[in-house]
Amino acid sequence: MADGIVEFGRNGAGPEPDGRLDSSAFHRNHTAIGTVLETFLHGRSGDVLEIGSGTGQHASEFARRLPTITWWPTDLNDNHLRSIAAWRAHASLDNVSAPVRLDAGMADWPLAALGLPSTFVAMFCANVIHIAPWAVAQGLFAAAGRHLAADGRLFLYGPFRRDGAHNAPCNAAFDDSLRRQNPHWGVRDTADLRALAKENGLRLSDIAEMPANNAVLTFARTTSARKI
Repeated sequence: MADGIVEFGRNGAGPEPDGRLDSSAFHRNHTAIGTVLETFLHGRSGDVLEIGSGTGQHASEFARRLPTITWWPTDLNDNHLRSIAAWRAHASLDNVSAPVRLDAGMADWPLAALGLPSTFVAMFCANVIHIAPWAVAQGLFAAAGRHLAADGRLFLYGPFRRDGAHNAPCNAAFDDSLRRQNPHWGVRDTADLRALAKENGLRLSDIAEMPANNAVLTFARTTSARKI
């Protein structure tokens, strides 16, 4: 079944004494996601912005696997920010930056005011847009159009409908449960995301199938991308 957790630790085990939260989804998906990221990022240097970093486990793991990349984790939830900071301290990696509070639903992200770089070689977002209003997806793609490097990539992980159809019955059931919880949530469709990408100077360049009927969608900059 697709992963979908609004706040880690709310209904399961509490944090470690240092504040670290543990996501079962991380243990299922980090190897497969990391392979996709490494295909593009291996041998490169620069900054990667993670939106909705959750527990912080992905940030520490991918920074370990990609030592020439500086990883910038962000989130809006206080418990998540504490967990990200704790995993960062636990990992003791120089290329993981301190977590930053970021509201991805803003139309124009104030990166400089938040102490973040203005340009990124990649942006990564896992298990966020289906448990958030559509404005978060709009903010994410607008920021990618403004702040990705000329050859940058946006990597989006989660469950997705494929041009109007669910790829598994469990994802259809998951979608129904999300919409019952909140009418502004739901499994997003690749057709809608392609359209949103086009509006912001991006294109869907790859779909990599993942465990639990999820996928990593890769969006590349196009020549019509907007300038910062």
